[in-house]
Amino acid sequence: MATSTFAPDTLTADSSAASPPRTGPKLDHSLHPAGRWIFLAVLIGGLAYAGFSIAFDTAQVGESLAGGAFAFLALALLIALGFEFVNGFHDTANAVATVIYTHSMPAPLAVVWSGFFNFLGVMLSSGAVAYSIVTLLPVDLILNVGSVGGFAMIFALLLAAIVWNLATWAVGLPNSSSHALIGSILGVGLANQLMNGGADGTSGVDMAQVWKVLSALAFSPIVGFVGALLLLLVMKRFLRDKALYEAPEGQTPPPRGIRALLIGTCTAVSFAHGSNDGQKGMGLIMLILIGCAPTAYALNRTMPESATPAFVQTAQAASAAYRAHADGAPTDVGAARAQVTQALKSKHVADPVVYGALATLSDDVSSRIAGYGSLGKVPAAATPNLRNDMYLVLDTTKLIAADKAAQGRFTAQEITTLKSYDSGLEQGTRYIPTWVKVTVALALGLGTMVGWKRIVVTVGERIGKTHLTYGMGASAELVAASTILLAVNFGMPVSTTHILSSGVAGASVANGAGLQRRTVMNMALAWVMTLPVAMLLSGGLYWLLLTLAHTLGY
Repeated sequence: MATSTFAPDTLTADSSAASPPRTGPKLDHSLHPAGRWIFLAVLIGGLAYAGFSIAFDTAQVGESLAGGAFAFLALALLIALGFEFVNGFHDTANAVATVIYTHSMPAPLAVVWSGFFNFLGVMLSSGAVAYSIVTLLPVDLILNVGSVGGFAMIFALLLAAIVWNLATWAVGLPNSSSHALIGSILGVGLANQLMNGGADGTSGVDMAQVWKVLSALAFSPIVGFVGALLLLLVMKRFLRDKALYEAPEGQTPPPRGIRALLIGTCTAVSFAHGSNDGQKGMGLIMLILIGCAPTAYALNRTMPESATPAFVQTAQAASAAYRAHADGAPTDVGAARAQVTQALKSKHVADPVVYGALATLSDDVSSRIAGYGSLGKVPAAATPNLRNDMYLVLDTTKLIAADKAAQGRFTAQEITTLKSYDSGLEQGTRYIPTWVKVTVALALGLGTMVGWKRIVVTVGERIGKTHLTYGMGASAELVAASTILLAVNFGMPVSTTHILSSGVAGASVANGAGLQRRTVMNMALAWVMTLPVAMLLSGGLYWLLLTLAHTLGY
């Protein structure tokens, strides 16, 4: 079809069962053959770059991957990048719907434009959101990510999220990739807990972090709806240009200033989406790399040797702070490690015994790093063990620094020391290599250019009862971009889909248009179903993969 017809309260873009139809944008464009070749070349080039980078990184540290291990790693990375690719055409279609339906940009140019700024958003991201996702996973699976259980976890949660994303995309429903991924993580955690007896709950997910993340996911659509509604009302009060609040005439583009505004908001949402959603795959890819090639990726070997003395000094100061409040300290490192592991799993960290164990473990970590001279010189055999000890101390220190009971015992200076120690540990263990950012950015950016039309039609035609106006599009995207970038600043994963589609709904109400009840109900049903369905899918896949592995003798 060359055009789409705007028809409220329908689920098909071609229905004419509504009052006077408006001519929508042209969504079907023939693609120049060169475009397909460029797309394919970039895709193959990105995958080749990833393969070369892995081979180079492992060779640099003397770690050789057998053919089978390399093939397994390649498969895991393809699935992780596949999640980001699906995320691109599923979620980012929300960003381009407004510029397409206001005729600010033709559809092919809009999706390429959005894809580029998604790419840029990923490249300039900090990685904080990536590790917010990782900390949701069961502690024992993170510490043993190279085990059969660790790989079963990663495969199960990624495949479950991809399946649900594709299912909602197939029916044109704007659903959250973040929501699906978090549901998948919950399913794996619950399955792991049940399969391990679940006696003390320590093999499940970090529920405190889960509620923190779910709160952000639940609150952000409300911000999108209310924010867009209020912003459009304010615009109507102070910006009296009637053209802002009327449907576009035919295929005529908006006036230059309005067009620049809408392209700017589309750019902001695309960049924000890349900076937030792109990170979700990064954390999982790092787990895959740590499991398959721990010598190359478990520690940040790019940290300069000159940073080692400062880290050792901070570690010793933190150890002294812990020891000052400890009720005895285990002299055996193994006993200290077990004590800290249990404290991290149970989240009961405000305990003098735990402080003593942290002092012992911190002394051991700092002395080993000082002995090697830098993280880059840690030998292959010592890498997994050192990384796990640093991870244990890092996450336990984070909990102590945020714990009110602990803050009552430590002085302000000691809390500052612990946070500085925490930062050093984080730099050593939580990092994203440039090639990982590039490949994820390419997957997300290229995904934006494929399969976007289903979601674009829903956002542009099926939420409000009237055609999307310039003011509605601008207010929804301004609020969405601001909310997502604020969440990125706090390291919180949020849903571009939920925020923007809620923003379009809020702007529709503010513009005096009603909402299409059938679409809103379907979207709400998809949002409600995402968590339980993703949990069931990932939990079932996790059990199936573990059972299959054990049957094959792994």
